Amino acid sequence: MINIENEQKTLPVLLTIRSEQHFENMEPDSMELMTEGTLTAAGEGGIVLSYQESELTGLEGTTTTFEVRGPQVILSRTGNVNSQMVFEEGKQHTSLYETPFGELAVDIQTSRLRHSLTERGGLMDLRYSISVEHSVTGRNAFKIRVRPKHELRENGQS
Repeated sequence: MINIENEQKTLPVLLTIRSEQHFENMEPDSMELMTEGTLTAAGEGGIVLSYQESELTGLEGTTTTFEVRGPQVILSRTGNVNSQMVFEEGKQHTSLYETPFGELAVDIQTSRLRHSLTERGGLMDLRYSISVEHSVTGRNAFKIRVRPKHELRENGQS
């Protein structure tokens, strides 16, 4: 007999990702991207979102993964760009960010982390500031909407 509860279920999804960056003395920079990816239910309520970056984001050749586990979200990038950032509301985490010129230690201070993600999709709202060498360099936000691809076809959308 197969225990289905312990198997990971991967679902093809459509991600709508809106990102905003606010830097001092500059106009906010925002971008919205729709891309295909996967959602994997990872047991104990964990959710893993994964997608390939494109030329549009400047990260072509990179896989981005959001791993949602309890009060934490871990954003990992692997490929042409390698980095890992840990987000936990009200807490600061130091992460390593790889650049073509070397690695930087950056502090991530998460001011908001909300999500309604399940194995069927949902929303994630993430707001945080980044500090390099203890100096805040900017405030950022991600809003991610996750929908199963099959729902779109059934509703006549592409």
